[in-house]
Amino acid sequence: MQLETMNHIAGVAVGAAIGDALGMPLEFGPARPVDQLVREMLPGRIPAGSFTDDTEMALALAESLLAQRPLDPEDLAQRFVAWLAAGPPDVGIHTAAVLRRIASGEPWETAVAAVQAHNPASAGNGSVMRCWPVALAWWDDLERLLQDSVLQSRVTHPHPECNAGCAFVNAAIYHLLHNVTPEDAVARALDDADVPTPLRTVIESAPGKDRRDLPSSGWVHHTLESVVWGLLTTHTFEEAVVNVVNLGNDADTAGTVVGALAGAAYGLDAIPQRWRTILRGEFPLRSGRVWRTADLVTLAEQLASR
Repeated sequence: MQLETMNHIAGVAVGAAIGDALGMPLEFGPARPVDQLVREMLPGRIPAGSFTDDTEMALALAESLLAQRPLDPEDLAQRFVAWLAAGPPDVGIHTAAVLRRIASGEPWETAVAAVQAHNPASAGNGSVMRCWPVALAWWDDLERLLQDSVLQSRVTHPHPECNAGCAFVNAAIYHLLHNVTPEDAVARALDDADVPTPLRTVIESAPGKDRRDLPSSGWVHHTLESVVWGLLTTHTFEEAVVNVVNLGNDADTAGTVVGALAGAAYGLDAIPQRWRTILRGEFPLRSGRVWRTADLVTLAEQLASR
Protein backbone atom coordinates (compact mmCIF):
# COMPACT_ATOMS: atom_id res chain seq x y z
CA MET A 1 0.00 0.00 0.00
CA GLN A 2 1.30 3.46 -0.89
CA LEU A 3 2.00 5.90 1.92
CA GLU A 4 -0.35 8.42 0.33
CA THR A 5 -3.20 5.90 0.40
CA MET A 6 -2.56 5.19 4.08
CA ASN A 7 -2.57 8.92 4.79
CA HIS A 8 -6.08 9.13 3.35
CA ILE A 9 -7.19 5.96 5.16
CA ALA A 10 -6.03 7.51 8.44
CA GLY A 11 -7.83 10.69 7.39
CA VAL A 12 -11.13 8.80 7.41
CA ALA A 13 -10.82 7.68 11.04
CA VAL A 14 -9.43 10.94 12.37
CA GLY A 15 -11.72 13.05 10.19
CA ALA A 16 -14.82 11.26 11.45
CA ALA A 17 -13.88 11.80 15.10
CA ILE A 18 -12.91 15.43 14.42
CA GLY A 19 -16.25 16.14 12.78
CA ASP A 20 -18.01 14.49 15.71
CA ALA A 21 -16.13 16.57 18.30
CA LEU A 22 -16.50 19.83 16.39
CA GLY A 23 -20.23 19.27 16.01
CA MET A 24 -20.80 18.11 19.59
CA PRO A 25 -21.45 21.55 21.19
CA LEU A 26 -23.65 22.59 18.25
CA GLU A 27 -25.97 19.57 18.49
CA PHE A 28 -29.68 20.43 18.80
CA GLY A 29 -28.92 24.10 18.22
CA PRO A 30 -29.99 26.33 15.33
CA ALA A 31 -27.94 26.89 12.20
CA ARG A 32 -25.25 29.48 12.78
CA PRO A 33 -25.20 32.65 10.65
CA VAL A 34 -22.59 32.50 7.91
CA ASP A 35 -20.64 35.34 9.53
CA GLN A 36 -20.56 33.55 12.91
CA LEU A 37 -19.43 30.04 12.02
CA VAL A 38 -17.81 28.03 14.81
CA ARG A 39 -14.31 26.99 13.73
CA GLU A 40 -12.77 25.86 17.01
CA MET A 41 -13.42 22.98 19.39
CA LEU A 42 -15.78 24.17 22.11
CA PRO A 43 -17.12 22.49 25.25
CA GLY A 44 -20.67 21.22 25.30
CA ARG A 45 -22.17 18.49 27.43
CA ILE A 46 -18.62 17.07 27.54
CA PRO A 47 -15.21 18.82 27.34
CA ALA A 48 -13.99 20.54 24.20
CA GLY A 49 -12.50 18.15 21.64
CA SER A 50 -14.37 15.12 22.95
CA PHE A 51 -16.03 12.73 20.54
CA THR A 52 -19.48 11.28 21.25
CA ASP A 53 -21.54 8.12 20.81
CA ASP A 54 -21.08 8.42 17.03
CA THR A 55 -17.38 7.61 17.31
CA GLU A 56 -17.80 5.29 20.29
CA MET A 57 -20.11 3.01 18.29
CA ALA A 58 -17.74 3.19 15.33
CA LEU A 59 -14.91 2.02 17.58
CA ALA A 60 -17.04 -0.92 18.71
CA LEU A 61 -17.64 -1.78 15.06
CA ALA A 62 -13.92 -1.45 14.34
CA GLU A 63 -13.01 -3.82 17.17
CA SER A 64 -15.58 -6.32 15.92
CA LEU A 65 -14.03 -6.19 12.43
CA LEU A 66 -10.55 -6.66 13.89
CA ALA A 67 -11.77 -9.71 15.82
CA GLN A 68 -13.65 -11.35 12.97
CA ARG A 69 -13.94 -10.63 9.28
CA PRO A 70 -16.30 -10.74 7.41
CA LEU A 71 -18.42 -9.03 10.03
CA ASP A 72 -20.19 -11.22 12.59
CA PRO A 73 -23.44 -9.40 13.46
CA GLU A 74 -23.85 -11.30 16.73
CA ASP A 75 -20.39 -10.24 17.89
CA LEU A 76 -21.17 -6.66 16.88
CA ALA A 77 -24.51 -6.69 18.68
CA GLN A 78 -22.90 -7.87 21.91
CA ARG A 79 -20.21 -5.18 21.69
CA PHE A 80 -22.95 -2.58 21.28
CA VAL A 81 -24.77 -4.03 24.29
CA ALA A 82 -21.60 -3.80 26.40
CA TRP A 83 -21.18 -0.19 25.28
CA LEU A 84 -24.75 0.64 26.29
CA ALA A 85 -24.31 -1.06 29.67
CA ALA A 86 -21.39 1.27 30.41
CA GLY A 87 -23.80 4.19 30.38
CA PRO A 88 -23.01 6.48 27.45
CA PRO A 89 -24.29 10.02 28.08
CA ASP A 90 -26.00 10.09 24.69
CA VAL A 91 -27.63 7.31 22.69
CA GLY A 92 -30.42 7.37 20.14
CA ILE A 93 -33.88 6.28 21.25
CA HIS A 94 -34.22 3.69 18.48
CA THR A 95 -30.73 2.27 19.04
CA ALA A 96 -31.24 2.04 22.79
CA ALA A 97 -34.55 0.22 22.36
CA VAL A 98 -32.96 -2.40 20.11
CA LEU A 99 -29.93 -2.92 22.32
CA ARG A 100 -32.01 -3.27 25.49
CA ARG A 101 -33.99 -6.08 23.89
CA ILE A 102 -30.77 -7.81 22.84
CA ALA A 103 -29.41 -7.36 26.37
CA SER A 104 -32.53 -9.09 27.71
CA GLY A 105 -31.68 -12.19 25.68
CA GLU A 106 -33.45 -11.70 22.35
CA PRO A 107 -31.53 -12.56 19.16
CA TRP A 108 -30.49 -9.38 17.38
CA GLU A 109 -32.69 -10.06 14.36
CA THR A 110 -35.77 -10.55 16.55
CA ALA A 111 -34.97 -7.48 18.63
CA VAL A 112 -34.48 -5.12 15.73
CA ALA A 113 -37.56 -6.41 13.90
CA ALA A 114 -39.71 -5.83 16.98
CA VAL A 115 -38.53 -2.26 17.45
CA GLN A 116 -38.84 -1.42 13.76
CA ALA A 117 -42.37 -2.82 13.70
CA HIS A 118 -43.48 -0.07 16.09
CA ASN A 119 -42.47 2.53 13.50
CA PRO A 120 -41.84 0.88 10.11
CA ALA A 121 -40.98 4.19 8.44
CA SER A 122 -38.23 4.99 10.94
CA ALA A 123 -35.02 5.71 9.02
CA GLY A 124 -32.65 7.46 11.39
CA ASN A 125 -28.94 8.12 10.91
CA GLY A 126 -27.73 5.92 13.78
CA SER A 127 -26.08 3.33 11.55
CA VAL A 128 -24.70 5.81 9.00
CA MET A 129 -22.83 7.69 11.72
CA ARG A 130 -20.76 4.66 12.68
CA CYS A 131 -20.26 2.89 9.34
CA TRP A 132 -16.81 4.16 8.30
CA PRO A 133 -14.69 1.32 9.82
CA VAL A 134 -16.17 -1.02 7.23
CA ALA A 135 -14.77 1.18 4.47
CA LEU A 136 -11.29 0.86 5.96
CA ALA A 137 -11.53 -2.87 6.56
CA TRP A 138 -12.53 -3.43 2.93
CA TRP A 139 -10.82 -0.45 1.27
CA ASP A 140 -9.68 -2.71 -1.59
CA ASP A 141 -12.77 -4.96 -1.91
CA LEU A 142 -15.91 -3.10 -2.94
CA GLU A 143 -18.18 -6.15 -2.89
CA ARG A 144 -17.31 -7.06 0.69
CA LEU A 145 -17.51 -3.39 1.67
CA LEU A 146 -21.08 -3.15 0.43
CA GLN A 147 -22.12 -6.39 2.13
CA ASP A 148 -20.71 -5.51 5.55
CA SER A 149 -21.94 -1.91 5.32
CA VAL A 150 -25.50 -3.17 5.02
CA LEU A 151 -25.04 -5.90 7.62
CA GLN A 152 -23.73 -3.56 10.33
CA SER A 153 -26.71 -1.28 9.66
CA ARG A 154 -29.22 -4.12 9.96
CA VAL A 155 -28.13 -4.85 13.54
CA THR A 156 -29.96 -1.72 14.71
CA HIS A 157 -31.38 0.07 11.63
CA PRO A 158 -32.97 -2.30 9.10
CA HIS A 159 -34.81 0.29 7.01
CA PRO A 160 -33.71 -0.01 3.34
CA GLU A 161 -32.70 3.64 3.22
CA CYS A 162 -30.47 3.22 6.30
CA ASN A 163 -28.84 0.18 4.72
CA ALA A 164 -28.37 1.97 1.41
CA GLY A 165 -27.12 5.10 3.18
CA CYS A 166 -24.34 3.14 4.87
CA ALA A 167 -23.42 1.41 1.62
CA PHE A 168 -23.40 4.77 -0.16
CA VAL A 169 -21.13 6.49 2.37
CA ASN A 170 -18.64 3.64 2.42
CA ALA A 171 -18.67 3.22 -1.35
CA ALA A 172 -17.94 6.95 -1.68
CA ILE A 173 -15.03 6.54 0.75
CA TYR A 174 -13.80 3.59 -1.33
CA HIS A 175 -13.73 5.66 -4.49
CA LEU A 176 -12.14 8.64 -2.77
CA LEU A 177 -9.37 6.36 -1.49
CA HIS A 178 -8.82 5.30 -5.10
CA ASN A 179 -8.19 8.87 -6.29
CA VAL A 180 -11.64 9.61 -7.68
CA THR A 181 -12.90 13.20 -7.43
CA PRO A 182 -15.61 13.87 -4.81
CA GLU A 183 -18.19 14.49 -7.55
CA ASP A 184 -17.41 11.22 -9.30
CA ALA A 185 -17.16 9.33 -5.99
CA VAL A 186 -20.69 10.39 -5.07
CA ALA A 187 -22.03 9.47 -8.51
CA ARG A 188 -20.37 6.05 -8.51
CA ALA A 189 -21.42 5.31 -4.93
CA LEU A 190 -25.07 6.00 -5.75
CA ASP A 191 -24.94 3.22 -8.33
CA ASP A 192 -22.81 0.85 -6.23
CA ALA A 193 -25.16 1.09 -3.26
CA ASP A 194 -28.34 0.80 -5.33
CA VAL A 195 -29.78 3.76 -3.46
CA PRO A 196 -33.60 3.93 -3.50
CA THR A 197 -34.99 6.65 -5.75
CA PRO A 198 -36.26 9.03 -3.01
CA LEU A 199 -32.92 9.05 -1.20
CA ARG A 200 -31.00 9.19 -4.48
CA THR A 201 -32.94 12.27 -5.52
CA VAL A 202 -32.11 13.96 -2.21
CA ILE A 203 -28.40 13.22 -2.61
CA GLU A 204 -28.22 14.26 -6.26
CA SER A 205 -29.93 17.57 -5.60
CA ALA A 206 -27.95 18.39 -2.44
CA PRO A 207 -25.13 20.48 -3.99
CA GLY A 208 -27.67 22.92 -5.40
CA LYS A 209 -29.41 23.55 -2.10
CA ASP A 210 -29.20 26.79 -0.16
CA ARG A 211 -27.87 26.20 3.37
CA ARG A 212 -31.11 27.70 4.74
CA ASP A 213 -32.94 24.71 3.23
CA LEU A 214 -30.85 22.04 4.95
CA PRO A 215 -32.56 20.81 8.16
CA SER A 216 -29.64 18.45 9.00
CA SER A 217 -31.90 16.41 11.28
CA GLY A 218 -31.57 12.84 12.53
CA TRP A 219 -33.35 11.48 9.44
CA VAL A 220 -30.94 9.71 7.11
CA HIS A 221 -32.25 11.81 4.20
CA HIS A 222 -31.32 15.05 5.92
CA THR A 223 -27.94 13.82 7.15
CA LEU A 224 -26.79 12.65 3.73
CA GLU A 225 -28.20 15.76 2.09
CA SER A 226 -26.15 18.01 4.40
CA VAL A 227 -23.04 15.86 4.09
CA VAL A 228 -23.03 15.72 0.30
CA TRP A 229 -23.75 19.45 0.16
CA GLY A 230 -20.77 20.13 2.40
CA LEU A 231 -18.43 17.80 0.52
CA LEU A 232 -19.30 19.01 -2.97
CA THR A 233 -19.53 22.77 -2.36
CA THR A 234 -16.14 23.16 -0.64
CA HIS A 235 -12.51 22.41 -1.50
CA THR A 236 -10.78 21.67 1.83
CA PHE A 237 -11.32 19.40 4.81
CA GLU A 238 -11.79 22.33 7.15
CA GLU A 239 -14.39 24.11 5.04
CA ALA A 240 -16.40 20.93 4.45
CA VAL A 241 -16.64 20.10 8.15
CA VAL A 242 -17.13 23.67 9.37
CA ASN A 243 -19.95 24.31 6.93
CA VAL A 244 -21.79 21.12 7.84
CA VAL A 245 -21.55 21.24 11.64
CA ASN A 246 -22.70 24.86 11.64
CA LEU A 247 -26.01 23.74 10.19
CA GLY A 248 -26.81 22.75 13.78
CA ASN A 249 -29.48 20.21 14.75
CA ASP A 250 -27.79 16.78 14.53
CA ALA A 251 -24.45 18.50 14.07
CA ASP A 252 -22.21 15.83 15.55
CA THR A 253 -23.56 13.05 13.34
CA ALA A 254 -23.46 15.12 10.16
CA GLY A 255 -19.98 16.24 11.18
CA THR A 256 -18.89 12.64 11.68
CA VAL A 257 -20.04 11.54 8.24
CA VAL A 258 -18.68 14.52 6.33
CA GLY A 259 -15.45 14.24 8.33
CA ALA A 260 -15.00 10.64 7.19
CA LEU A 261 -15.66 11.56 3.56
CA ALA A 262 -13.52 14.69 3.60
CA GLY A 263 -10.76 12.76 5.37
CA ALA A 264 -10.82 10.24 2.53
CA ALA A 265 -10.76 13.04 -0.03
CA TYR A 266 -8.01 15.22 1.45
CA GLY A 267 -6.06 12.95 3.79
CA LEU A 268 -4.83 13.16 7.36
CA ASP A 269 -2.29 15.89 6.59
CA ALA A 270 -5.11 18.21 5.48
CA ILE A 271 -6.84 18.08 8.87
CA PRO A 272 -5.88 21.15 10.93
CA GLN A 273 -3.31 20.34 13.58
CA ARG A 274 -5.11 22.48 16.17
CA TRP A 275 -8.05 20.07 15.97
CA ARG A 276 -5.93 16.93 15.97
CA THR A 277 -4.11 18.08 19.10
CA ILE A 278 -7.24 18.53 21.23
CA LEU A 279 -9.18 15.47 20.04
CA ARG A 280 -9.94 12.91 22.73
CA GLY A 281 -12.46 10.29 23.80
CA GLU A 282 -12.83 7.33 26.13
CA PHE A 283 -13.49 3.81 24.87
CA PRO A 284 -14.47 1.38 26.27
CA LEU A 285 -16.46 3.69 28.47
CA ARG A 286 -15.42 3.85 32.13
CA SER A 287 -12.24 1.95 31.24
CA GLY A 288 -9.85 4.85 31.56
CA ARG A 289 -8.54 4.24 28.05
CA VAL A 290 -8.33 7.62 26.34
CA TRP A 291 -8.20 7.71 22.57
CA ARG A 292 -6.35 10.47 20.79
CA THR A 293 -5.45 11.17 17.18
CA ALA A 294 -2.46 8.80 17.17
CA ASP A 295 -4.64 5.95 18.42
CA LEU A 296 -7.14 6.49 15.61
CA VAL A 297 -4.31 6.48 13.08
CA THR A 298 -3.10 3.15 14.47
CA LEU A 299 -6.63 1.75 14.34
CA ALA A 300 -7.01 2.80 10.71
CA GLU A 301 -3.73 1.09 9.85
CA GLN A 302 -4.83 -2.09 11.61
CA LEU A 303 -8.17 -2.19 9.82
CA ALA A 304 -6.62 -1.60 6.41
CA SER A 305 -3.61 -3.90 6.82
CA ARG A 306 -5.28 -7.21 7.52
